[in-house]
Amino acid sequence: MAAGNRTLDTTPISEPPGDLGWHLGMVLRGYQSRFEEAVEGMPGGIRGFQILSAVIHRDPANQQALGAHLGIDRTVLTYLLDGLEQDGVVGRVPAPSDRRARKVVPTDHGRELLTRYEQRVGAAESTLLAGLTPEEAKILVSLVGRLAMDVHRAQPGSNPCEAMDHLP
Repeated sequence: MAAGNRTLDTTPISEPPGDLGWHLGMVLRGYQSRFEEAVEGMPGGIRGFQILSAVIHRDPANQQALGAHLGIDRTVLTYLLDGLEQDGVVGRVPAPSDRRARKVVPTDHGRELLTRYEQRVGAAESTLLAGLTPEEAKILVSLVGRLAMDVHRAQPGSNPCEAMDHLP
């Protein structure tokens, strides 16, 4: 079998089946607590950070594409964007490709906020990965990113935030 261009190895991993989920859950919980602390005070909290990061780094074509990328329901996204707009973090303008749609754009204040909070989130991530060598941390981040994109392509509408609600 093949996954993408890679051959799928069905040899069992050395851990008992199910331990991967436990390990990922523990890492996710550790990340979540550090992430929440790092974005404390950010307008919109975690979701505000994720929205602003996606708007600046991914430049989605419109509000619908932003919601699809983040796995946020359009009604919830509208509510979140209203708050971020009131806080002067983002604005909404007609989308160039469809004037009926809205494109979310960062304000200068939003760009400054993201820079400040990315430093805090980066420090939190470094703390989480402190038990690994820099090379191991780089490899882990790369592999998890690849795996996440494989899952995202297979389940494009899935909401990663819902995973937290179902952890053991």
